[in-house]
Order: sequence, then C-alpha cells, then structure tokens
Amino acid sequence: MTDDEPTLTTDDESLHVREPPRVLVPVEVLEGESISESLAAFLAPANVVVLGYHVLPEQTPTEQASMQFEDRAQEAVEDLAETFRAAGRDVQTRVAFTHDRDQTVERVAEDVGATAVLLPNPVGEIHDVVVPIRGTVDADRLADLVATLLVGTEGTVTLWGIAEPSGDFDADEAVAYVRETLADRGLPADQVTTEVTASEYPIRSIVERSGEFDVIVMGAGGESLFAALFGDETERVAEGAVAPVLVVRDRTVEE
Repeated sequence: MTDDEPTLTTDDESLHVREPPRVLVPVEVLEGESISESLAAFLAPANVVVLGYHVLPEQTPTEQASMQFEDRAQEAVEDLAETFRAAGRDVQTRVAFTHDRDQTVERVAEDVGATAVLLPNPVGEIHDVVVPIRGTVDADRLADLVATLLVGTEGTVTLWGIAEPSGDFDADEAVAYVRETLADRGLPADQVTTEVTASEYPIRSIVERSGEFDVIVMGAGGESLFAALFGDETERVAEGAVAPVLVVRDRTVEE
C-alpha cells in the first residue's frame, strides 16, 4: 500500500450484514480459563468457534499430550460450549495441543474463516463497546461484527479515532466512514458516539482507557494478529487491557 492509497478498505457490493460473522474463541482449557455467561451472551449473535488449546513444553511430543490430555481437554471445551448454547447459540469446537500458541490460533482462525479472534478477560454485564481506529482497518468487516453484536440491543459503541501527531492518518475521516458504514448495517445513530484524539502511543492509550469500556473491538491494522495484540514491552493490549479484546482480522485476497 502506498501513502496515497486509502486507509480504509471497503466492499462496495454489500452495505448490509451479509451473514453472522464468525468469532474464534481460544481458551487455555487445562489452565482453568473460561468464558463468562455475559460474554457468551454478547457473542451469541455471531457464529462462534471455541478453540481449547494447551501449550506444551518444547520437549513434549503433541501425540503424547493428545493421548494423555485429550479427554480432559474435550470435556473442558464442551463445558465452554454449553455456556454459549445456554445463550442460544450452537457452537463449533476445536482442541489443539501446541508448542506455539500464536501460530496455532492464527492457523485455526484461517482454517475456520474467522472474522475476529477473542482474547477473553473477565467482564460483567456488557453495555459499552469501544472501537479504537488507529490506521488501516477493514471497515466493512468491522461493521458487520459490531452491528451483528449490537443491533437490537441497548448496547452502545464509541468509535475512537487515534492519530499519531507525526503521522498522516486522518482519524476524523476514518471515524466518519465507520459510523456511516454502521448506519448502513442498521445500527441506530443514538447507539453510536465518536471521538478523536492524538497519541504518540495509540495501543498504550487503548490499554490505559480499557477500564472505561466493557469490550474492545479493534482491527489488526495490517499487522499479524498477535503483533496487533502484544506489540512490544510498552504496547500490550491483550495483557494490559482490563476488558475482553476482539481483534478483527483482515480479509485475504481469496475472501
């Protein structure tokens, strides 16, 4: 992409939710991670795939771990699936034993065609969603997800444009476009608020404000999924944020 190309990608053929987006929910099942009922209910309008994974020591063969832990992992994943079923949505499930969590989540997300990947954090009732827009974002895919989760509810979304002072990203234009796209998807204007700020470290700013909102929805922004999530020592959304994080994946050419 050159500097002259737009920072938002769009799909002009469709200005409505085409089908329920698919959300991949990776959970380290043998370490006691879980999904709250409120988060399951929030995600229920989407198609959900629960990935129960277990990270192995480098010297442990995956085949050996599968024989040893498969039953426990399957049982734990089914328990998580029941949380979603109780919220009114059937789910797909996957189990993986891996030496590289990030690579496995990326691979499964690609395999199932996930619109977004959830990084779960504890959360109570979900009312306020924030969408930080800090650069390149697939506005149509993001709008599909947000509208699917919020249309027909009392939830609100804050579109938060974040511009680096030294950059050329037009945060006002980006926020206006995403707001228009959400309206095209059927989300009422009174459920949407907007703001634009400047920040030298956008991801750090997201972490610092994460306690103000119940869920964060952000685009990968042209980076790999886990580069967007973890960054460097000063930019760790997944580890630093108080709220659950939904990262919207960029579409591939084939999609």
